[in-house]
Amino acid sequence: MLLGAVTPDEMLDLGEAADRSGAFQSLWVGDSLLAKPRLESVIVLGALAGRTRRARLGVACMATFAHRHPVLLAAQWSSLDVLSNGRALLIACLGGADEMSAAQALEHRTMGIASKERIGRLEEGVALLRRLFTEEHVTHHGHFYQLEGVTVEPRPVQRPLPIWIASNPTTVTYKVGQAVDRRNVERSFRRVARFADGWMTNKIPPAVFAEQWGIVREMAAEEGRDPDALGNVLYHNININPDRAQALEESTRFLNTYYTANFTPAFVEAWTTMGTPAQCIEQFEGYFAAGVQEIALRLTSWNQRRQFDLFLGEVAPAFARHGSQTRA
Repeated sequence: MLLGAVTPDEMLDLGEAADRSGAFQSLWVGDSLLAKPRLESVIVLGALAGRTRRARLGVACMATFAHRHPVLLAAQWSSLDVLSNGRALLIACLGGADEMSAAQALEHRTMGIASKERIGRLEEGVALLRRLFTEEHVTHHGHFYQLEGVTVEPRPVQRPLPIWIASNPTTVTYKVGQAVDRRNVERSFRRVARFADGWMTNKIPPAVFAEQWGIVREMAAEEGRDPDALGNVLYHNININPDRAQALEESTRFLNTYYTANFTPAFVEAWTTMGTPAQCIEQFEGYFAAGVQEIALRLTSWNQRRQFDLFLGEVAPAFARHGSQTRA
């Protein structure tokens, strides 16, 4: 939730309305500690668990994963799964590197985590969480974490409890489209294929998504896993407005505030669906045709309720008429 865009009560009301409408498969919250101030993600999801009954509850994505000790996170996430009756979806990610911003570097220093440790902590943490969710008396002697005979209760409702990984290996947000080293790209795909139940990504056109999703599936097969069992979700933005120039201007201001960044309009345009409802539907269908299973939508408008009502009234029904599922 972007502080100032909506109040906590308005946010929870929107979540409840989305769940009640039946048009949304999942509800998502962001995660940060110091770099992007907001309400704490697990607390917000717990509040939504008490106001909703159907939609999955996810974090997109848990940028503080490396900052959270696996035992504490296992207790938090298992509790959320119990409170929501098996609707919790954990999506882990690396979060920003030190060079992303001074606030991001401060976050790592404050939590005692070196930026270069994020990959190792994510991979070890995901593997350890799976054991803590299912086993008793867990003993673990890893590079970052040491446990001796630990049992975390309550047990989650979902067996297994899904853990996905988010990555966007072809662009770096704070460098606005600069290519990533090929070795890092391959490692990010391999990490999903080896450790995750699904993949979240963003800022890529449909053709690139199809290519990358194919690579993840191939790597999953190489790891001895069933590619068809993997899920995926595109983290995307929407601003429904027939005046595309106005929609782009508002979306750019919104995202720059959300990320404390200075994105160019061209960068925002590549990451945001804009235009009339019909134009938005056409863009979404391109993603679904490319193999996207679900789209997590952020409303890049200061009038969140109006955008929500426009989507629910004019975009979601059209998806049903076109034979596609609306997922947001």
